[in-house]
Amino acid sequence: MAQTSIILRVELNHDQVTFGDVAAAISKAGGDITSIDVIRPGKESSVRDITVDVAESAESQVVEALKQHNGIKLINVSDRTFLVHLGGKITTQPTLPIKNRDDLSRVYTPGVARVCTAIHENPKKAYSLTIKRNTVAVVTDGTAVLGLGDIGPHAAAPVMEGKAMLFKQLAGVDAFPICLDTKDTEEIIRTIKAISPIFGGINLEDISSPRCFEIEARLAEELDIPIFHDDQHGTAVVVIAGLLNALKVVGKRIDQVRVVVNGIGAAGVSICKMLLAAGVTRLVTVDREGAIVRGGTYSHPMWQWLAEQPQVEAEPGGLKDVLRDADVFIGVSRGGIMTAEDVQTMAPDRIVFAMANPNPEIDPEEALPHVRVFATGRSDYPNQINNVLVFPGIFRGALDCRARRINEPMKLAASRAIASVVSEAELNEHYIIPSIFNEHVVSKVRHAIIEAAILTGEARRIPRDFR
Repeated sequence: MAQTSIILRVELNHDQVTFGDVAAAISKAGGDITSIDVIRPGKESSVRDITVDVAESAESQVVEALKQHNGIKLINVSDRTFLVHLGGKITTQPTLPIKNRDDLSRVYTPGVARVCTAIHENPKKAYSLTIKRNTVAVVTDGTAVLGLGDIGPHAAAPVMEGKAMLFKQLAGVDAFPICLDTKDTEEIIRTIKAISPIFGGINLEDISSPRCFEIEARLAEELDIPIFHDDQHGTAVVVIAGLLNALKVVGKRIDQVRVVVNGIGAAGVSICKMLLAAGVTRLVTVDREGAIVRGGTYSHPMWQWLAEQPQVEAEPGGLKDVLRDADVFIGVSRGGIMTAEDVQTMAPDRIVFAMANPNPEIDPEEALPHVRVFATGRSDYPNQINNVLVFPGIFRGALDCRARRINEPMKLAASRAIASVVSEAELNEHYIIPSIFNEHVVSKVRHAIIEAAILTGEARRIPRDFR
């Protein structure tokens, strides 16, 4: 059961209640007091902050118990998650202090004019003389945020700030959230192009399908810096990494397995493309209306692309139909659409990646007795498929070699790098993917990205450790 920690600020009327009454009420409602801070003492009344550990499901019961108690005034309820967001989670910092006029004249006027002129004469110098070489824009319109959907640019900002934190902490990349108050595809493209001169890369985030496909494709074509839609490609890269190791566990080859992908949105399409690039020869793609079949005609451009691929199967049917005899199931759809009976129709040594959040396509407890390898997008079960494993290292590598774009060979190289972090001795059914805090992930992904960029002609700079 998920636990949380809340801080209750209460005012106690000493004629009506004692602190023991408060503690009893909290305990009875399912809370556990871990600390008490006196904010304002007094003879008639006092104000205290009470930190309480409680199951998320019981949080409202604790709050209501205090509200109903005579002599207790509940002033405020906060939790640690909200507290860490106060004032935002990121700041900007100068690289050197400005202590006197001489410092000022060098970093600003008049000395900065010489630097501006140098960049004007040779725009490539922006990479060495500005923040461009290490800065990524994390751009969203707030239309497809986590499991929340279209919540808008203001509400999406905490997610973008969190991504910027991860960029910096895990890979040393300076990232800044850009939340756009428009859903118009052309306006988004135009705006990103307009702000691009200061950024070395663009991380598109939480933009709904199918607009995200055109936005990314157009920007990749019209800009000369890497564009990466993390919801598509980040998820796909880590799925392929997990699958490569899962296939080792069960002793099957990627060119011989039958793979069912359910949910052909942004992430699903990218997963399918990478599966084909990785060597899958028997692919079944399924959305709400059933299987997308080879030779079919579809209005969705990406579905039509899939229907034209020779590796995509031609048999129609719903998910339950096409699951029969599948070696691998990959779900990026919605929760509760599969049962244990469905899983048991799959081929022996089943691999199931049920990644719908917060509720997987099948309840883990129901699936685990019937599968060989099971993965989700959740942190409370083994084998978490998390794109935090991907984007820091990919952009670290792309920035270091000044890649023009992030292509399919680079993404596949990243998948293999992530998979390689799990050693042969460590690899088992419950450990096919490394932790996001594994210190080797970013360095291995960076190396793989640079190597693939050089081999495919996308690198415009060779880092020193590759010379």
